[in-house]
Amino acid sequence: MLFQLVYHRPGKRPLGPESPRQQENGAVEEEKPLSKALQRIRDAVKPEDGSVRVKEIMIHPIKSCRGTSVQSAKYTPLGLENDREWCFVDIEKNFIITAREFPKIVLITPRVEEDPNDLHGGSIVVVFPPDAPEGCKEFRIPLHPSKEELAKWQTMDGLIMFSDRLDGYIGHALPLPTKYDDSTPSTASAISSLYFNKPVHLVYKGPRPRPAEATHTFPNLDANFLFQDGYPLLMMSRESLGELEEEVRGRVGTQGIGEHWREGKVEIRRFRPNVVIEGAGPFAEDAWEEVSFGKKEGPTVQFVIPCIRCLLPNVSPDSGERDSAVPFKVLMKFRTGLVPSNKLGPCVGHYGVFRENGVISVGDVVYVKKLVKPQL
Repeated sequence: MLFQLVYHRPGKRPLGPESPRQQENGAVEEEKPLSKALQRIRDAVKPEDGSVRVKEIMIHPIKSCRGTSVQSAKYTPLGLENDREWCFVDIEKNFIITAREFPKIVLITPRVEEDPNDLHGGSIVVVFPPDAPEGCKEFRIPLHPSKEELAKWQTMDGLIMFSDRLDGYIGHALPLPTKYDDSTPSTASAISSLYFNKPVHLVYKGPRPRPAEATHTFPNLDANFLFQDGYPLLMMSRESLGELEEEVRGRVGTQGIGEHWREGKVEIRRFRPNVVIEGAGPFAEDAWEEVSFGKKEGPTVQFVIPCIRCLLPNVSPDSGERDSAVPFKVLMKFRTGLVPSNKLGPCVGHYGVFRENGVISVGDVVYVKKLVKPQL
């Protein structure tokens, strides 16, 4: 039977369960039941104040490299402090490298060492895994390069990330605090190129604003961000992992899902969120449009679109190996339909935008101020 696609103009009362679709021949089509994901949004209510808290805060100083858990973090409208301000760039292609193209990048550990007395506020020590190619020794880069330092660095433009073309500074390594140090301005690029087996630069985001894309809910969105994939903040519920793992175990032996997943855990680090919450239940953040952290009257954070997942979460944060199925193929079975412009995209987590400066800490109460308007 062929069904007619129906478009509802804004302002018109949409057809609901009490108003079944009528076809041209007069036959009535029964409404399809909502997916579990959409039904959860439809049924959502604001959680009781104090019932939801920040469980973990994660920053990723260099894009796609290993993340770091912190107890608190300052934030601005561009995102959490020290989150994705740096990236690796393929020099020949002018392309920003992520774990989608080079999974072993997740094994590089950027270690933040803050120093309020330092000109740059401290440094990031870049550490390579033990099995890295010979010559991949650790090096340091400025945590927040000073204007004087940036004036010495060569700039790059047209850095390719999705459809965006970004700007940046080619980072210089700082001297290591040891007597045998032999750091030079080329150290960061030279050592990193050994690891990637091709010429790369480690690049700090330049000053040109990078506008975030408007969404179905926020068609006039006014926000900028750095080297994050789509928006300044990504939040997800820890309880979502339990539901995902149940779905995975129920599909072992199908779609290439290996036997090891009968007991295997899906690490939250695979999803690379900034803020992990607990107490609201699986995927609760799908239904939230505005929250504040710590204080009910605190700065409002707007959530603008669910995070559509690619194959990056299939990469193990411990081995740098990409699984052939988990979690992507499983998410395709029960986490689609959440984004009107891409209903086949599987979603985990919610992208957000900070509207003011502030501080977020582990243990902060998450106050839900406004729920999203359910799709009809």
